[in-house]
Amino acid sequence: MDLRRFRTGFGVALLAVYVSGCSFFGGGADSDPVETRPANDIMDEVLEERRPNRSQSSLFDFFRNRDDAGQIGAVNKYIWNASLETLDFLPVESVDPFTGVITTGYGTPPGGGRAYRATILVNDPALDARSLNVALMTRSGPASGATVRAVEDAILTRARQLRQQDSRF
Repeated sequence: MDLRRFRTGFGVALLAVYVSGCSFFGGGADSDPVETRPANDIMDEVLEERRPNRSQSSLFDFFRNRDDAGQIGAVNKYIWNASLETLDFLPVESVDPFTGVITTGYGTPPGGGRAYRATILVNDPALDARSLNVALMTRSGPASGATVRAVEDAILTRARQLRQQDSRF
């Protein structure tokens, strides 16, 4: 009799685990998708919060964390703009300032004969060489390391120039 109760209890417990597992692994497939706001709306809100002549309307604004004015989202605006200016001969395919990724199509630099494609990652709000990662591709494969370093140096030099121009005002 005890063995029969054990089997029944074990079977009921196993059935309960199975039924609860079904809803965990696939029962939520018919739920509504998550609605998100467009990136432009989020970007406008972030820029509005960082506007320099914004009125201080609350006591809590005093305790709010003041971020560096040189960053947009999670990237440094000087490196971001320098990347777009330096590689302006490449057609931009996609940009995402929140993740810091710029993807371009193939283009030929002025005075050059080889076509390049670039993916740029700005992964830190600091104006630092570690904040920038550039991947260059040619139609025949990856570009040489010296070419990638030269492009990174040009972007960082332009970013420093933009920062100096911005600090004069």
